Amino acid sequence: MDVVLEAVGLAKSFGAVKAADDLSVRISSGQIVGIVGPNGSGKTTFLNLVTGYLSPARGQIYYLGKEITGLHPRQVTRLGVARSFQVPQLYTSLTVLENMLVALVIRSGRQGDCWRALRTRARLAEARRLLEKFGFGDESGQVVRTLPEGGRKLLDVALSFALGPRLLLLDEPTSGVSAAEKFRVMDTLIGVIRESGVTSVFVEHDMDVVQRYAERVLVFSEGRIIADDPPGALFADPIVRRYILGEE
Repeated sequence: MDVVLEAVGLAKSFGAVKAADDLSVRISSGQIVGIVGPNGSGKTTFLNLVTGYLSPARGQIYYLGKEITGLHPRQVTRLGVARSFQVPQLYTSLTVLENMLVALVIRSGRQGDCWRALRTRARLAEARRLLEKFGFGDESGQVVRTLPEGGRKLLDVALSFALGPRLLLLDEPTSGVSAAEKFRVMDTLIGVIRESGVTSVFVEHDMDVVQRYAERVLVFSEGRIIADDPPGALFADPIVRRYILGEE
């Protein structure tokens, strides 16, 4: 299997806190990887290092064999690395369709001509095709601020697919999503990810979500990976269960 993402010896500290401490990992093409661990263990820092929002004090990051250490986030995005955040990055006063059209124009690099370039026939067709993948066929005209949190999360990821990513990084995709919505949201996300063959890494606190959707789970602690296993083996380990779930 081709290695899509590789981190080698990453180090990053915030004062006395080691958010990445000689952190190394390889993620292969097509894998769906969950990242778990307590607050402050370095999970989001890892995503920020990969996407260029932070630069490591030392170590290297490789994407499809090319070193991307220290590149600007826009440069990383253009290479095919997409990212969604805990709080969706959306234009809430625009419709679902208009948000997707803006994403497609930004992908084309024609932001200066954005509003005139939005509604070409080809771009409208592509926007609707992408939205339908995520179940927005009947909601494309809805203003984003009226969507439930789960809908906003789905739209945020849908916009990242406008970039045609090879690697998708999700930071707590079910954060703020109701219990009734979370599995619907994840079923849709994972379905599109698998259909598209995109490699995916998601940070998540909900262990039900991790066990149900991750093929491989990385356990973070104090900037290190202390376990790396399929979820079945991982959650059967009493030491890991005690560490992650607080079980005695």
